[in-house]
Amino acid sequence: MGRATAAAVEANPALTIAARFDRPDVNAEGLVSQEAALDACDAVIDFTTPAASVALAKAAAARGGPALVIGSTGLDAAQLAEIKAASAKVAIVQTFNFSLGVNLMAGLVKQVAQRLGPEAYDIEIFEAHHRRKVDAPSGTALMLGDAAASGRGVSLSNAGRRARDGITGARPEGEIGFSVMRAGGIVGEHSVAFAAEDEILTFSHSARDRSLFARGAVVAAAWVAGKPPGLYDMQDVLGFTARG
Repeated sequence: MGRATAAAVEANPALTIAARFDRPDVNAEGLVSQEAALDACDAVIDFTTPAASVALAKAAAARGGPALVIGSTGLDAAQLAEIKAASAKVAIVQTFNFSLGVNLMAGLVKQVAQRLGPEAYDIEIFEAHHRRKVDAPSGTALMLGDAAASGRGVSLSNAGRRARDGITGARPEGEIGFSVMRAGGIVGEHSVAFAAEDEILTFSHSARDRSLFARGAVVAAAWVAGKPPGLYDMQDVLGFTARG
């Protein structure tokens, strides 16, 4: 992702790579310290680990900048809370998927969920990734679930159904179901189905190359640089929300 992000920045004549840095124990040609990178940049793009992202957010907050774009996956509730706390001091775009297509899809899913109510339409989310992915459902699937739940004015923690096995009984009204596939080298497949008795409306997205996530992160970085402190996501970047 670091190489893909660098390539996406270099392809944009309006942007410049000010610095590259890695973990403190990684020393390589062209890398600088985290402190030097924060000094040099208007925005930092971070695809690392949950712990490293939290540490970066705290460091940026302590100095009041620069803006951050955080794309690490696997963040737990406590780590997300720490990033949110840091956003009181610095602008942060945090999301689990920087694909422009996926985020447009999330905006549409929310709008459709507002209009197709649970009394007639069930919502099912399917995702597939490569065999090496360690978390499930994917952060993107949960993001799409949040979009659907938000459209219906409910909490995903209450409406979501992560798995079905055995004699499960009839489907409760308003349930948002998830199913998962892990196989081969699948980059990322996501779909959201709104199923009624007489029709099914499906939104789907296929990721063919990881460079698409880098391009979206670069768009987010250009957008968030200079923004006031706050926690933003790609719905803000794409204009689905009124902020910024």
